[in-house]
Amino acid sequence: MASLLLPVIYLAFISLGLPDSLLGSAWPSMVGQLGADLSWAGIVSMIISAGTIVSSLCSERLNARLGTGGVTAVSVLLTAAALFGFSTCTRFWQLCVWAVPYGLGAGSVDAALNAYVSLHYKSRHMSWLHCMWGVGASAGPVIMGRALAGGSWQGGYRIISLIQFGLTAVLLLSLPLWKRPEKTPEGADYTPEHRTLPQLLRMPGVPQVLLCFFCYCALESTAGMWAASYCTLVRGIDAGTAAGWASTFYLGITIGRGVCGFLTIKINDQNMIRLGQVLIALGVVLVLLPAGQGVLFAGLVTIGLGCAPVYPSIIHETPTNFGREVSLAMTGIQMAFAYVGSCLMPPLFGLLAQYVTPALYPWFLAALLALMFAMAESLHRRTREKRRAVETGR
Repeated sequence: MASLLLPVIYLAFISLGLPDSLLGSAWPSMVGQLGADLSWAGIVSMIISAGTIVSSLCSERLNARLGTGGVTAVSVLLTAAALFGFSTCTRFWQLCVWAVPYGLGAGSVDAALNAYVSLHYKSRHMSWLHCMWGVGASAGPVIMGRALAGGSWQGGYRIISLIQFGLTAVLLLSLPLWKRPEKTPEGADYTPEHRTLPQLLRMPGVPQVLLCFFCYCALESTAGMWAASYCTLVRGIDAGTAAGWASTFYLGITIGRGVCGFLTIKINDQNMIRLGQVLIALGVVLVLLPAGQGVLFAGLVTIGLGCAPVYPSIIHETPTNFGREVSLAMTGIQMAFAYVGSCLMPPLFGLLAQYVTPALYPWFLAALLALMFAMAESLHRRTREKRRAVETGR
């Protein structure tokens, strides 16, 4: 059963990544038709982020009612409907309306699947799961590009929505596969427990892991969003080349997660996180060096490679850090804080770039990395006893 279910989970994460980069790819073509300003894409993005935060916080209750398979199927259906709604929009306000169900669907399925894999599969599958997200995120702009070549951004959204509807049918057919005994890969039984947000925040290590997620997603989203601007405005690289270099950052994450799946066979989650942080630090140093374009390019790719193991590894160690019983509730609030970081910090750097200088880019990343490293080490110190108890089955 587990071997049949795993491909379905991978497909669901490809589906989750497919629409994530559509708005950025299509927005220049959408602006004129929707009567919007170029900067209004940020409004749509923030509405989607708000929806993902809300649904992540509600993921535990939804999972208790519908089960992971049910939450996944309903969420993908909601996302498919929202994307089809995007394809019908002729005014900007309509896009904002459809952004609400899209955000709500994306957050709940993200939290549910991450919690399920962290409980039922080895660490390598978590890395490959997030690699599948990168595959989807990379394929989305390709599909949209072909649609735009045909003269219609609506067609791109419609194609992705039809793919999502098809996956919904697959998920509905796979519902019996999700009815597994509540056991971990080690075979230990557990009973899920509900905890309120205040109760969770009082657990040792929870404030640290939430700040760790916030910093990581703030770093990843800022690095990706502002890489091209830094290369062009500070290092004098032409816009076309800079845009291509920025995309290699995401390619580095995707390839890195594929490789990390094999590394996790020999390296535990804690050391995978440290490995990623070391690579990010090396990448930031390369970006800072007043060297040639080749060093700058290598720095951006290295930052992407460093980002690869951090997010999957922190999620996967949730059951050992806090206990299997509360892992679903913890995953929900962890992902909510992750979305907050990716929503707030890139605009903050945008203000710094506008009113101070875009040359702060590597220093901004370094500050986020330093805080993330401190929080990760503090987390592992505070949860040492819990990890020992979980690992020994006590």
